[in-house]
Amino acid sequence: MTIAVDFDGTIVTHNYPEIGEEIPFATQTLRMLTDKGHRLILWTVRQGRFLDEAVEWCRQRGVEFYAVNLDYPEETPQNNEHWTRKLKVDVFIDDRNLGGLPAWGTIYRMITRNCTWNDVIEETLDGSRPYDYDQRHRRRRRWWQIF
Repeated sequence: MTIAVDFDGTIVTHNYPEIGEEIPFATQTLRMLTDKGHRLILWTVRQGRFLDEAVEWCRQRGVEFYAVNLDYPEETPQNNEHWTRKLKVDVFIDDRNLGGLPAWGTIYRMITRNCTWNDVIEETLDGSRPYDYDQRHRRRRRWWQIF
């Protein structure tokens, strides 16, 4: 799977043009996804020195990207007649998603198990989430009670 990942607000907290604090488990999850064979593309508004700093920040934490703001590393508008700024990926991970950025554990589970938000909500409602340690005392909640 090819996954586009935003930087500010997704991997780190918003502090542009500086680099914010790492969002818990972001780089660990990205390394785990890479280890499972997924291709990561950094998809960010950063450019120039600020982009180089973000890529290096990730590299220092063991996160290597297949490409940066491109569909593949060698892509240019000149060598791809169908070039567009919008990436052709399977999944976008971005804090500007409808509903916001899920926890990185949820992101990992959704990608590796190929589940949807509906699946996550159903698992939450019926108490079958794999990280519930004590399901015996969980009260069944209706969809309107999770918000």
